[in-house]
Amino acid sequence: MNWITARNALSAAAVLAAVATASAQNAPQGVSPAPPTVTPPAITLAVPGFWDPRRRPERPDLSRITVIRFLTETDYPPFNYAGPDGMPAGFNIDLARLICEEIKVQCTIQMRRFDTLVAGLNSNAGDAVIASMAETPDMRKQVDFSDPYYRTPARFVSRKGVEIDEVRPETLEGKRIAVVAGTAHEAYLKTLFTEAELHPYPNEDAARAALKKGEVELLFGDGISLAFWLNGTDSAGCCEFRGGIYMESRFFGEGVGIAVRRGNDLMRQAFNWALFRLWEKGRFTDLWLRYFPISPY
Repeated sequence: MNWITARNALSAAAVLAAVATASAQNAPQGVSPAPPTVTPPAITLAVPGFWDPRRRPERPDLSRITVIRFLTETDYPPFNYAGPDGMPAGFNIDLARLICEEIKVQCTIQMRRFDTLVAGLNSNAGDAVIASMAETPDMRKQVDFSDPYYRTPARFVSRKGVEIDEVRPETLEGKRIAVVAGTAHEAYLKTLFTEAELHPYPNEDAARAALKKGEVELLFGDGISLAFWLNGTDSAGCCEFRGGIYMESRFFGEGVGIAVRRGNDLMRQAFNWALFRLWEKGRFTDLWLRYFPISPY
């Protein structure tokens, strides 16, 4: 994971202007004041990245690619969703378009239900799936993946004001924790937080509602979708992250990549090259910060 520093340019400019004015007023007659030295405030944010600048992917023969037909899912905001006009929108959609710009090819993007994406790819209804699909051993038996472009951490969330100083298996003994039934998050809690009181819910909305109502003390789930919820209006400012991130690959995968048909090395290598270039140019970081001004990491 790469750490970036974002600077508040407007605030810095205001400070510089004020210091410059004061210096000019106090300087001796006929002597130019020394330029002020001001360090603008910095905000450190975590931006996911799996690229090593010392290991540049080779540029494949991109002339062999004339069009890329992306498949994506319909409802996983902020990554994939239908915009007001019904067209595909979200982080993955914008990333796909940046990739197409980098490779300099035309692209189409078709939305489908998530559970039909792999079948659509393998039946040649598309060339690639960009839908926040985790790279797991089971998925690698069905498709090949590009290099990961982010990982999805698991996080705990509690209501504000709840006194939970530390989040560890021993400190959560007897605590009521909401989790979506049948997920890797439930399996993780059953394996490591064995003394907690698990409350499985059928979906994310039900689990979040239980937390807001105080039926449970904590919620454990996908950190990125939880960050989107916490920063939005649906949470009504009720809750906040507790503890750190959980990224054990055995439960939460080895990262999210772009899926291609098994053996389609040209397309996979083209994505690896384009993703590296976008990261190297800072365009991936700009895109991430546009969607996640408050980091889920």
